Amino acid sequence: MSITQTDLTRINTFVFDVDGVLTDGLLYCFADGEQVRAFNIKDGFAIKHAISQGYNVAIISGKNEPGVRNRLEQLNIENIFLGIDDKTDVFEDYLYTQGIHPATVAYMGDDMPDYEVMQRCGLRACPSDAADDIREISTFISTKKGGRGAVRELIETIMKAQDTW
Repeated sequence: MSITQTDLTRINTFVFDVDGVLTDGLLYCFADGEQVRAFNIKDGFAIKHAISQGYNVAIISGKNEPGVRNRLEQLNIENIFLGIDDKTDVFEDYLYTQGIHPATVAYMGDDMPDYEVMQRCGLRACPSDAADDIREISTFISTKKGGRGAVRELIETIMKAQDTW
């Protein structure tokens, strides 16, 4: 699928998965049970910049780790949904409560838990190393892998198209 200028200029909301999108999908597991992930600083900068320019940013992830929440809060993200089994219900509730139209949402996911919710968005995006089924439905496939600048590339591309970068 190809992306058009209209696809880019109508976006006012970004929704991201965490593992495989904001991180490279690797988990470092320690004996005490703690699971550690690495986030990309450039992705973080882009998220903070988008928020400062008035864009909505939300996170919907199946995992629920305190360290992940701390990082997302450091980025000034207010709408953080962790430990979510059904992303579609949470996504639809988020849009309804915030008064956001689905056509104005760019959602970046990387694997099957994102599949259904991505079908409800104006712009479906994924990192270059996303699962094949996700790549097939995506209108924006980053040149970057998850956790390696894919989020930054999406945000920057959209904001530049809107002259807000």
